[in-house]
Amino acid sequence: MSAALPGPVMVAAGCGGTGRELEPYAGPAGLVGLDLVTRSITLDPRPGGPGPRLAEVPGGLVNAVGLPNPGLGHFLATELPWLVRAGVRVHVSIAGATMGEYAELAGRLSTAPGVAGIEVNVGAPDEAGAGVLEVREPYHAASVVAAVRREFPADRPVLAKLRPDVSRIVEGARTCHEAGATAIVVGNAVPAAFADGRPGGLSGPAVAPIALRCVATVRDALPAVPTIGCGGVRDVASARAYLEAGATAVQVGTALLHDPTTVARLRASLAAHPPEETA
Repeated sequence: MSAALPGPVMVAAGCGGTGRELEPYAGPAGLVGLDLVTRSITLDPRPGGPGPRLAEVPGGLVNAVGLPNPGLGHFLATELPWLVRAGVRVHVSIAGATMGEYAELAGRLSTAPGVAGIEVNVGAPDEAGAGVLEVREPYHAASVVAAVRREFPADRPVLAKLRPDVSRIVEGARTCHEAGATAIVVGNAVPAAFADGRPGGLSGPAVAPIALRCVATVRDALPAVPTIGCGGVRDVASARAYLEAGATAVQVGTALLHDPTTVARLRASLAAHPPEETA
């Protein structure tokens, strides 16, 4: 059985909090049926990086959050059950320092009630600073995806989140798809720096043209590989731009920090006017 694709609107990793923060802005239907990607979960708790972790810049945000999370055990015991009761389709973002950690995360999540899918974070803008496995080549990412896919049921999606690197995106998408990724999330934050020189990642509307180029490039080179567009989605026009470029779905991230109703509005609009009606 093939895994069903999520979408067409998802909450990007880490941008919906634990779900509780987003609930008041979710609209009349609440969180029921919402595809939400959690913050990246690691085996052990992580406090995150030193502050300041966010800086607003023209067209977006520079961040270096350091992947703060309560660890897998706490997530399974407290955060996941709440999301399931709220009716969320939960896609757990996972990160690890080794392939073994990714595999263990996938194995334990495979038996957790309510996990709809996994998103494999293999494109962090500053892997060394975040303390996760450094992915320098597409085959590194594919090896991680293969390790996760072996531990996770075939009828549930595994998403591979890659950097929007136009020169490598086709190779990365191809190898990760062949390794078992259901779809490719394009993309992660772009490597950047704070004003004081600290490394971080740039996200928001400033990276949308790059991510759009990557989605279109994958569509043209690999039409059978599904993509999910991420980067600068803030309104119906920006969401449709990704869908028209070939994405099967979009993820909303930075926009939620400015307007937490963004996902609810996009879900309502695309439900009333599905993408095929506007193509």
